[in-house]
Amino acid sequence: VQLQASGGGLVQAGGSLRLSCAASGLTFSRYQMAWFRQAPGKDREFVAYISGTGGITNYVDSVKGRFAISRDNTKNTVNLQLNSLKPEDTALYYCAAVVRSGPRDHAASYGYWGRGTQVTVSS
Repeated sequence: VQLQASGGGLVQAGGSLRLSCAASGLTFSRYQMAWFRQAPGKDREFVAYISGTGGITNYVDSVKGRFAISRDNTKNTVNLQLNSLKPEDTALYYCAAVVRSGPRDHAASYGYWGRGTQVTVSS
């Protein structure tokens, strides 16, 4: 299984980015997916979740109304649209696939991880 995240970059506060994660080696539509992020010196943090069909989504409170997760099961991709970015959104962003039962905002529920893509927001 491979998850390859892309789309990160350097952007000014208030700007936007679109992250994409391409999955291979798995029956993608059967996997619930999520994005996590990790800032320097901090623990990995849940950002957004999406069910296998895309009908259910969930977000950490700090990004609600600014970020949007989506997926395209025909292309085996999960995306994260980041709008109204803030300096505190600066982090390495990872996509992940659920492999075990448990809270969907807990990293322990996820067994497949991409390498991450860096998002840096300047003030």
